[in-house]
Amino acid sequence: MAFPPENQNQNENPNPSPIPSPTLKKKRGPRWSDIWLKHTKSKPLSPMVVAMQLHSLPSHKDKSDNINNPLISNFSIIDRTLLLTDELLLRILAKLPDSQRNSNSLVCKRWLNLQGRLVRSIRILDWNFLLSGRLIHRFPNLNHVDLVPGSLISPKSSCILIGNRVLSMHIDSGSSPNWCFCEENMLPVEVIDNGLSALASGCPNLRRVQVVGASEMGLLSVAEECPTLQELELQMCSDNVLRGIAACVNLQILKLVGNVDGFYSSVVSDIGLTILAQGCKRLVKLELSGCEGSFDGIKAIGKCCQMLEELTFCDHRMDDGWLAALSYCENLKTLKFQSCKRIDQKPGLEEYLGSCPALERLHLQKCQLRDKKSIAAMFSVCRTAREIILQDCWGLDNSMFSLAVICRRVKLICLEGCSLLTTEGLESVIHLWKELQSLRVVSCKHIKDSEISPALATLFTTLKELKWSPDTKSLLPSRLVGISIGKKGGKFFKKT
Repeated sequence: MAFPPENQNQNENPNPSPIPSPTLKKKRGPRWSDIWLKHTKSKPLSPMVVAMQLHSLPSHKDKSDNINNPLISNFSIIDRTLLLTDELLLRILAKLPDSQRNSNSLVCKRWLNLQGRLVRSIRILDWNFLLSGRLIHRFPNLNHVDLVPGSLISPKSSCILIGNRVLSMHIDSGSSPNWCFCEENMLPVEVIDNGLSALASGCPNLRRVQVVGASEMGLLSVAEECPTLQELELQMCSDNVLRGIAACVNLQILKLVGNVDGFYSSVVSDIGLTILAQGCKRLVKLELSGCEGSFDGIKAIGKCCQMLEELTFCDHRMDDGWLAALSYCENLKTLKFQSCKRIDQKPGLEEYLGSCPALERLHLQKCQLRDKKSIAAMFSVCRTAREIILQDCWGLDNSMFSLAVICRRVKLICLEGCSLLTTEGLESVIHLWKELQSLRVVSCKHIKDSEISPALATLFTTLKELKWSPDTKSLLPSRLVGISIGKKGGKFFKKT
């Protein structure tokens, strides 16, 4: 019996048949694990160990130290951003658009922390997030914080949302119609003050804060810890709370909300306005919403706040005769009235009203202009205005608008939603404004194209800016085609 040689494989066929070899498989590309093993000189580490060692790397090393680090040099092919310092990576992330903020924070824990350092503004929805210190740790460089949503306790399952221009909140379907929603669904004052204290100690560079229901002590902590605070919105404010605001010596923009029908009720009177005027002498913009007061309170603001340039009244509850105090605001440039049911029912004699010498703009929005004596006093105080804007004001007819002729220096007039004003009433006033340069008429249904006189058409040609859209069917006569506003719909042109 013959045995095969020792060096011959027993499974080898000495006479292979001419069977064709199977088709060769395509060569696969290198996998991540192959690259890992190729660039690792030592025994491969488990993913948990690698993650722990990468996390333990110092974050404030310079580029030369990172290159000499063997761990980073071995794994730099995995995350090359480890070669960058935190400061350099922050500069890169800051250049990216805000739409990529959420996706960037999901890359790794380091990017999550760095992205949090870039956040400057935030709205608090959970008060525990603030009290626990997680807010300060997660976003250490905040300068604008809105605390109003987190101060309200809203039912999570409710789909009923009520609100106005000041705030909005969810309510339960079983709520009473006479219920003051915020007062019954607001965190205790002590809790809100603790949150303000924690925020002030953790974010000393705050510049803007919005809060509701705070007390004097809570605002004092912000005033002491945040010397750079420049803008403050305080809702549900009262005279006692204003003692804390007066300590904000660098405050420039302030919004006070005293009373909001159906939400909460609080009182800001002359006492609070006087405290405010003596403490915040650097105010540039002041908005009083739902606040009470009289001549004395506005006079104190005018005499103490010499830098005040913009004053806004929203749904005010001022006593009669307060309008004359505006003459003490010597540097006031903009005066606004929003949602006011009245201006001043008993303004007094015209010779005692005075005027605002530096006033440039008068803006009325959604106000009731039905009292002729009150409107005449308002235009008399604002006789130096160069811009007059009237939007959606009720009661503004030809007789009311004719009182504006006392404002002889008007260069811009904007009329929007003034449904009672006619073409004749408009023309009778603007012909007396010799310095008029801009005219905007929008959604004033009683101003008709067919009633445009030749004199008014000539006036249109002298304007630098004209926006003419009194209604959606407006079609100017063919005689105005030569001034490029003879098309259907809105017309707008500027002279260069």
